Amino acid sequence: MSQAANDVATDPWTRLLAAPESPLADHAGSPKLRTVEGLWLLRLDRPDEHNRLDPADVDALGAFFAARSADAPQDLRALVITGTGDRTFSSGYTLGAIGTELDHRLEDMLDALERLPCITIAALSGSVYGGATDMALACDLRIGRDGLRMFMPAARFGLHYYPGGLRRYLERLGLGATAKLMLTGMTIESAEMLRIGFLTESVPVEDFDSRLGEILGAVALTEPATVARMKANLLALVAGGSREETAAVFAEMARAHVETRNSEELQRRLAARLAR
Repeated sequence: MSQAANDVATDPWTRLLAAPESPLADHAGSPKLRTVEGLWLLRLDRPDEHNRLDPADVDALGAFFAARSADAPQDLRALVITGTGDRTFSSGYTLGAIGTELDHRLEDMLDALERLPCITIAALSGSVYGGATDMALACDLRIGRDGLRMFMPAARFGLHYYPGGLRRYLERLGLGATAKLMLTGMTIESAEMLRIGFLTESVPVEDFDSRLGEILGAVALTEPATVARMKANLLALVAGGSREETAAVFAEMARAHVETRNSEELQRRLAARLAR
């Protein structure tokens, strides 16, 4: 088998890109969906309008995330979100609907994305603006190519951002970076996006696809039920709460540790590793 053919056979990102694609919903401009072997790819698909999200997209995405939350762990190993083209990942919620149709549904949809019981990856092949910055922050990893830009214009519009979005900004980026982005509306570029933690990684354009393949290849080696449980515990821990709530999270993490330490799955995986 040639190297090129071998890459197609083994690279999960290449296999995902080659999978059949279908619209998430029946409205024009709906996000597109591919899936293979427990991997899912959502592509925002309004390139002439910077891949904006309209209210119908928000509803479709919310329903999709709710359905995926009920999947068995092996059927939901990873979700990648990207945008069509290399200009813009997404410009966020359509401006024409902000004053008339911006309600709790957007926040609820992004909260559901954040809680999905699998690793989630924002594949930023283009710049990211407005509410799409929160979509990226709702993902566990944000892999961007070099040369991106981002800004959050809510204050320019006189819009106080919704609670879930401010929480995510603060938890992921800290107070200083959140204040700069939210209170000034200033634009920042890839180097600063990486420095403040908005980007998990910034890679050269020519390495973007191969890096996604490497990450999904690593995900394929993990145990999905363990990933789901550990992610839920991490989110609960970072959310904080009362002393009793925090103690309950630590107790759950301790139970998970003991249960997986004594599991047949751990023994099987260790035996396979030692047999190499």
